[in-house]
Amino acid sequence: MGSARYVLPAMVASWLAATGSVARAQSIEPRAYSNSPVGVNFLVAGYAYTHGGASFDTALPLSDPDLTTSSLVLAYVRAVDLWGMSGKFDVIVPYSWLSGSADYQGARMEREIDGLADPLFRLSVNFHGAPALTLPEFQRYKQDLIVGASLQVSAPAGQYDETKLVNLGSNRWSFKPEVGISKALGAWTLELKAGTTFFTDNDDFYNGKRRSQDPLHSFGAHAIYNLASGVWASLDGTYFTGGRTTVNGDLNDDLQRNWRVGGTLAFPLDAHHSVKLYASNGVSARTGNSYDLYGIAWQYRWGGGL
Repeated sequence: MGSARYVLPAMVASWLAATGSVARAQSIEPRAYSNSPVGVNFLVAGYAYTHGGASFDTALPLSDPDLTTSSLVLAYVRAVDLWGMSGKFDVIVPYSWLSGSADYQGARMEREIDGLADPLFRLSVNFHGAPALTLPEFQRYKQDLIVGASLQVSAPAGQYDETKLVNLGSNRWSFKPEVGISKALGAWTLELKAGTTFFTDNDDFYNGKRRSQDPLHSFGAHAIYNLASGVWASLDGTYFTGGRTTVNGDLNDDLQRNWRVGGTLAFPLDAHHSVKLYASNGVSARTGNSYDLYGIAWQYRWGGGL
């Protein structure tokens, strides 16, 4: 099957911040718009660990947060043909454990909880440079310039307690449209993407308050080095801004202007199995984002002629 057996689209990297709802707008995700043979399915199981500031909601009115999270993530992805263009449909379900403390209005608060976080659904399509291909056709495919777009939806199905500030679920919907480009340059692939996350209101925020949030804008860049063996490594960065909140009509001073940087290493084990390691760090933060993240994911591929 040649190089097709080492196809490794980066659907797992969208979990780099899948331990929270708002944090997903900050995700560092290389190869989000790579091509894959139509009909191939991906089952992914992963573990992510964070420590430091508020990784679940960077706009929470907390100071000096010291929170630790551990998350198990299960995902299913299918490569699809969308009117002759390649695309993917993703479903991501995280289960998380959170413990730690933070200051709120001068008082130290502690929290320990485990349960489901908000699930993610995403549909992506490549408009240019990545047509829908069968596996034999894909073996002859060579990337040049890809232009794509996606829509990611977060559903309010995670565990939520309106008497607590820090929760695993967000009790609201979010919608993130995004556009991206990917350019192959020999062994290197350079990627740029831009997206905006829109939030519905949380009508039951912390003892019955109403919380609204402005759109959160994100911009990402990736430099990926590909080896002939199917191994690839990436240096990743993202900047996000906006997301100011309003509680019961009062505007908060929580505008976000934050940077995260990270790295990803992915390698195939055989035609069907592969492993990914990743890490990221908040290097500059106006609000929240001061946490470290480490993760590992295993991926199994089948269907589409593999």
